[in-house]
Amino acid sequence: MGRGHPECPARLDAIEDRLLASGLGDTLERREAPLASTFDLELAHGRMHVAALRGLADELAEQEQAGGSELLHIDPDTAMNGHTWNAVLRATGAALAATDAVIAGELENAFCAIRPPGHHATRDRAMGFCFLNAVAVAARYALERHGLQRVAVVDFDVHHGNGTEDILSGDERVLMVGIFQHPFYPYSGDAPRAANMVNVPVPAYTRGPAIRQIVEQAWLPRLEAFRPEMIFISAGFDAHRDDDLGQLGLVEADYAWITRQLRDVASRHAKGRIVSCLEGGYNLDALGRSVEAHVRVLADLA
Repeated sequence: MGRGHPECPARLDAIEDRLLASGLGDTLERREAPLASTFDLELAHGRMHVAALRGLADELAEQEQAGGSELLHIDPDTAMNGHTWNAVLRATGAALAATDAVIAGELENAFCAIRPPGHHATRDRAMGFCFLNAVAVAARYALERHGLQRVAVVDFDVHHGNGTEDILSGDERVLMVGIFQHPFYPYSGDAPRAANMVNVPVPAYTRGPAIRQIVEQAWLPRLEAFRPEMIFISAGFDAHRDDDLGQLGLVEADYAWITRQLRDVASRHAKGRIVSCLEGGYNLDALGRSVEAHVRVLADLA
């Protein structure tokens, strides 16, 4: 996205370093992400949107080779370069490969350390650091390609997952639950668009105990009644109290607690099947610690 941008390669380095330093990395099975196919992307995105992104990436790659501009701004916060297309294909491909492996029983669950994030990408628009919506594509993939009847999407990023809501709103095969700071970018979500959306706005400076109460009172009853056959997580860690891109007050113990509740739901209804995908999280130390806490619970090591 350019020098000084918070959505940077150092985010994945911070996660890798933390997993290695904690010893957790040695216990995990790691897999490389394949490229997603256009056929699968169109489960959640319009054909013209996918084609436009690919065309822009091709033009940027040609400009870079000719010594021209390396960045094209989609909006004031979101820029792409000649490598963006492959990056978003890998990110979405990771979510799809994880879905395949979990449904096949090769893995009980998976965490996809991917960037750029995706939950602001609507069916036909890139925005908010996001180009394609990996979680929305994967949720539809589980339904359409694997024949599941019900899947849940959980989003605990500090920002409302407006793109995921845009794509999945009204699809009765999907239940989306989330929390997000409001009013805050992208200034949406306070009025749910459909009955399958349970996205709960919270004011700035809300801390862990209040978020846990929302999970217990708003999320869990709906998840239990819905009985999802698989859970997808938009795992944004920018609601951490140390992250300057938001003003919420979660800490590592809160992420671990939320993850444990979701594991329990998945154990009861979904054969333990969870695919979690990285969204936000821009304070590198807090991001590494939070992902460690999240993955420890997924791996049943906490």
